[in-house]
Amino acid sequence: MQYYTLTLPTLPVFSRVWSDPTASELAQIPTGQLYLVRPNSIKGSRECIFNDAMITIRRTATEFHFHLVVTKVYADGDEPTLEEDDECEDEKVFLLDEAIRFRSSTFESTPSFQWADIDGDEGDFFEFVAIGTNAPTAGFFETSALKAIYERKHLRSSESASEFELAAMAYKPPPPRPVRKQSTPKANKVAEAAPAAAPPESPTPVKTKPKPQVKAPPPEAESQSSQVSERPTVVDEEAQLYLWESEPAEQFALQANIRASIVENDEYDYYMVAVEGDTYWLAHPISSDLNGRWSKALLSFTWSHLSKEGVASSWCFRFPDVGAFQRFQNQFAQCVWETSHKQPWGKAKADEQQYAIDSYSYDQDVEMENASDEEDDVEDVLSTVDEEESGDEDDSEDEHAARMPDAGGKNKLLANGYKNGLSYIARGKNIGVFRKTEDDQLEYAATISKVLTPQGKQFAPKKMMLHQQDATLVLMNEQNPNSLYQMDIETGKVVEEWKISDHMEINSMAPDSKFAQMTPGQTLVGTSHNALFRIDPRVSGNKLVDSEYKQYATKAAFSSVATTDKGGLAVASEKGDIRLFDTIGKNAKTALPALGDPVIGVDVTADGRYVVATCRTYLLLIDTLIGEGRYAGSLGFDRSFPADAKPMPKRLQLRPEHVGYMGGQVSFTPARFNSGPEAEEQYIVTSTGNFVIAWDFRKVKKGRLDRYDIKQYEQQVMADDFRMGDNKDIVVALSDNVHLTKKQALVKPTRQSLAGPSVRSRSDIVNAPY
Repeated sequence: MQYYTLTLPTLPVFSRVWSDPTASELAQIPTGQLYLVRPNSIKGSRECIFNDAMITIRRTATEFHFHLVVTKVYADGDEPTLEEDDECEDEKVFLLDEAIRFRSSTFESTPSFQWADIDGDEGDFFEFVAIGTNAPTAGFFETSALKAIYERKHLRSSESASEFELAAMAYKPPPPRPVRKQSTPKANKVAEAAPAAAPPESPTPVKTKPKPQVKAPPPEAESQSSQVSERPTVVDEEAQLYLWESEPAEQFALQANIRASIVENDEYDYYMVAVEGDTYWLAHPISSDLNGRWSKALLSFTWSHLSKEGVASSWCFRFPDVGAFQRFQNQFAQCVWETSHKQPWGKAKADEQQYAIDSYSYDQDVEMENASDEEDDVEDVLSTVDEEESGDEDDSEDEHAARMPDAGGKNKLLANGYKNGLSYIARGKNIGVFRKTEDDQLEYAATISKVLTPQGKQFAPKKMMLHQQDATLVLMNEQNPNSLYQMDIETGKVVEEWKISDHMEINSMAPDSKFAQMTPGQTLVGTSHNALFRIDPRVSGNKLVDSEYKQYATKAAFSSVATTDKGGLAVASEKGDIRLFDTIGKNAKTALPALGDPVIGVDVTADGRYVVATCRTYLLLIDTLIGEGRYAGSLGFDRSFPADAKPMPKRLQLRPEHVGYMGGQVSFTPARFNSGPEAEEQYIVTSTGNFVIAWDFRKVKKGRLDRYDIKQYEQQVMADDFRMGDNKDIVVALSDNVHLTKKQALVKPTRQSLAGPSVRSRSDIVNAPY
């Protein structure tokens, strides 16, 4: 066994890396293997954890705190599955602290690094064998680790630390104890004759067991328990309770063995409760705000919670068997349905009940039909590498913000044109015009001031849509909901009022077909709270086309509409149901039951294969391809699904631990596919709070539902969408500023990317007074 003598690299090398606060990775060895060594275990003394791995020293958001990160390296086409990600098998994170007893060593003449397995048995330790690494590189990495340990211990910079002070941070195994029993001369002769035993390749550290951490319920648990302690129980199962902890490593930590139950607090008001003996750990109200996520593979349910004091946390129930998991899940689905619909579960139709239950029990790891093959997997890896490389070249710090002159109000609406790289932002009673520059920035171009009706009355557009080859903007006016207004973009004036009906208010609109914006066609479609109709500005009098009009007798509560390239229509409602039509004036070909949460926006792929519906805390992705029966191979826009084979939506939602880092609340803006006549849909983009979020649509179709990237801004994101025909540029309208963001600028969600400050200096803001 060999130990390296610590030799500090030249001072400029460390100064350059450690003095740069933006450098997140301070040292890295790209190739090696990770082992768990158990000298005292009967299972075997050496277990390979990662056969191909890299080791990194990473800066954390907390000053003077650093992580030692070992990441599994995958070959092309061998990307981890969602289940593997859930089990956190591709990365191990350790806090660099004296307690882990970090030291350098060798294994079969190869440099290695060792540190204690704090959670293991006495004497267990990890060893990273740095295959192909020379002594200077290994020395640099070791010194970097010791500097990190020094800074955590002393809570100050290691820049002035001496070589002796750094060397003192390395763990030194205690010397072997002297042999007390005297050997006999005969034994000595035997010992001399026998070959010397080979020294162990790795030292066995002596480990002092840390004091067990006492787990305790959060302070609010006591007040919560008094509210539900005497309430009737709906379901009660044995489970383990976990709480997400970010230190020393990001993981769910076991808190207690508990009884997980749901209690009825009041009519249509339920609480999820965890009790250990007579101790209440939590009592959280059941609602969509939980951001609940089920895992069949782990028999677990994770969710986020925001306390009355504004403290966000993430929790997990893990059930002992499939039966307990399914019983709790089924009752949870019923309680959510009752809470959302404000009516008893028994009033739901049998197919609606099954649909609601199946929406939770649907296996998230099952791929959508025809979504994946080996070539797709290879292409996935290559495209990811391309994005990362281009992202390195495209530093997000080069992104500038444009801003229209202050004229009252905040940015609200966004419409991207296909001509001249123009985007339109509604702000109060004005509309700002922004253009893309040759250097891929966004600049303020002009303001359409004081939007006026033909009668001269100012109004703030409620919704707007580009029309007739981007020559006009169609505007909705909340003060006059029976009409639409046509604005000539060249003159910046409203030139016509289109009265739809004397008795019907329009609440959403869409082009005749997905890309009708690029044609001179004049008609468009609209909805009221209970009707779907076509609008033709050329007809005299009211502009509603009587022959293309479908009204429902009961309140349908329609909220949004979208069209396919062939003119199929997807109509969503505040109740949460979704209808698919092949044409206007007839019954829907497909009607999907409501899960209970209002749909605030809907979009479709150009071919009509997929629909994305936005609810406040999650997105629903629906595959409209009919997979069986008489009309197998057709789409739900053209034919009806068999009654017992309706498409089951996939929920796209943020992981509870990410929601905790983001402040505990989610409120999505309407999600959109990237789109264009020649473009394939590859991403789904939305936002919540100060964050832009994009799901990789290709991976979502393969069942990887939590594969999303994210970017934080200094202001609330009001609207965002890809530029027409582009899958790289996202126009982001903040409350005051407007950004053109590269898709590659969005990053994998981590504690740092979600919770860290992201406020730009005023010098980055393009202020364009007029």
